[in-house]
Amino acid sequence: MPALPGECETLAFKYTRRENPAEITDNCCQPKRHPPIFTSQSKPMNLIVQATHPIAAVHLIHLAGLAQARQREQIADHAYRLTEAQAHPDIAHYCFEHQLDYGFVPRGRSLKDFGLVVMDMDSTLITIECIDEIADMQGLKPQVAAITEAAMRGEIDFAESLRRRVALLEGLDEHALQRVYDERLQFSPGAEILLARLKEHGIRTLLVSGGFVFFTERLKARLGLDFTHANTLEIADGKLTGRVLGKVFDAQGKADWLVKIREELELGPEQVIAMGDGANDLKMMARAGISIAYHAKPVVREQASYALNFVGLDGLANLLAG
Repeated sequence: MPALPGECETLAFKYTRRENPAEITDNCCQPKRHPPIFTSQSKPMNLIVQATHPIAAVHLIHLAGLAQARQREQIADHAYRLTEAQAHPDIAHYCFEHQLDYGFVPRGRSLKDFGLVVMDMDSTLITIECIDEIADMQGLKPQVAAITEAAMRGEIDFAESLRRRVALLEGLDEHALQRVYDERLQFSPGAEILLARLKEHGIRTLLVSGGFVFFTERLKARLGLDFTHANTLEIADGKLTGRVLGKVFDAQGKADWLVKIREELELGPEQVIAMGDGANDLKMMARAGISIAYHAKPVVREQASYALNFVGLDGLANLLAG
């Protein structure tokens, strides 16, 4: 996972609570294979703390003490910046225990430093896994969802898992796709706020999905996204055939599309942010200057630059508020 210059060497680090590593991870750089080392020469950064609820003063005071922060600034309704903060190994556990998201951000870094945000669709931009909801129309949601979960945890090759899931949809009327879009698709909290902020800064958006073009194209038009790419379901005589057309758009495909669009926009890797929740997003996240694990599986949280475990997508805008 590439880190931004100087971050890993100075302050940003990965801390995992040993008694439950699947539960708590720090929100910073590439995971280390050794305990973090703290020195008085560690470079000060800003500590961003945010939540879905009002943050009690006692929590902010405690975190400011741990981080030896100089001052506290409110940057949103439930978000604060603790300036010139230092790393401390107790911050990760304390924040998770009190349902707080946090991240150490270099002073001065903001959204204006970036030119492209790449997002996964299912369970990231939107709250559902589209294929699971399509399967529900066939009474097959448990079977398909079990395969989806295994793939997101990295236990099954994505291309194989998609073929197995799509095969279960054979014979389903194509109108089921529109029903899922109309009746079940919802945006993740903060999605429209984040997209508005990105537009304000002229940041382009790329939506990539191991799901289906039927949904990505509608979201592109509805939200004003700049680029999208996904898989195409084969349909014959108004019915799903149980096959995907062409090569499966998988984890490598997502990474390749990130690079393709980045190069078209003449951006450097450090100007790209990638957001995802499952193992299928790791390759594309590794190609970005900053990666965001959004309500993600442990394998993704462990490798992301930052993790948003509780707040909505607008938490990215708070992290990079400048």
